[in-house]
Amino acid sequence: MTAYAEVIGDPIAQSKSPLIHGFWLAQLGIAADYRRAHVKPEELAGYFEARRADPDWRGCNITLPHKQAALEFVEDRGGIRQSIGAINTVVRAEDGALVGTNTDAGGFYAPIAGLDLEGKHAVVIGAGGAARAILFALSKVGIGRVTLLNRNVLKGAALLSGFGIKGEALPLTAKLPPAALLVNASALGMIGQPPLEIDLAPLPADAVVYDAVYAPLETGLLAQARDRELDTVDGLEMLVGQAALAFELFFGAEPPRDRDDELREMLLTS
Repeated sequence: MTAYAEVIGDPIAQSKSPLIHGFWLAQLGIAADYRRAHVKPEELAGYFEARRADPDWRGCNITLPHKQAALEFVEDRGGIRQSIGAINTVVRAEDGALVGTNTDAGGFYAPIAGLDLEGKHAVVIGAGGAARAILFALSKVGIGRVTLLNRNVLKGAALLSGFGIKGEALPLTAKLPPAALLVNASALGMIGQPPLEIDLAPLPADAVVYDAVYAPLETGLLAQARDRELDTVDGLEMLVGQAALAFELFFGAEPPRDRDDELREMLLTS
């Protein structure tokens, strides 16, 4: 019998989470496993019912498209439903309950913690679970204004209002404002998804472009930003950051972040 955690999603083959957690488990000599599980939307209830009965299961990370739907099947002891509205991690508590939480917000913010975003203008693309965590983080650092680009403009406007953020929701085809930060929180540009068609020309020379997509790592958005010599943050930064927070919850140990360069090299060649 081996303790294990896993990542669930639909699709799931692209996930690098097993590589990340497996690397940390090996470095620390922890006798546990981290897996991936393909779970379709209609299978979510059965998945959590089965894992609740498995004493070796320590929890799971959650990727598209389950970050909001999973809230229905676990306890929300931290008020995530009211604050972020989406979870990316479920952990078995000491009393055996399955508890949802969100490490995306912390994972997103860590690479840009040195930026002064107070009162600044940001653009966020997307309105799903990742966008919710990102908007939550931006609201906590005093962002001045957010332009949210999404296919469903009304959904985008409701998100901004829900987080108490000033700004406007516009269609994906809208021209960019001269923002200090641009974040792609959508699946656009991911392998198997449509490309993200956007013109970065309106962004100032000191803008930062952040793409949460990590498959491929060099997205069209980041390539265009680098052509303009803009500062960039790729999807591995957020992925590793949120994974580190989840790892400690699953396995009760801090991951060896001093090995991040080695981990990143492994991920780039896998």
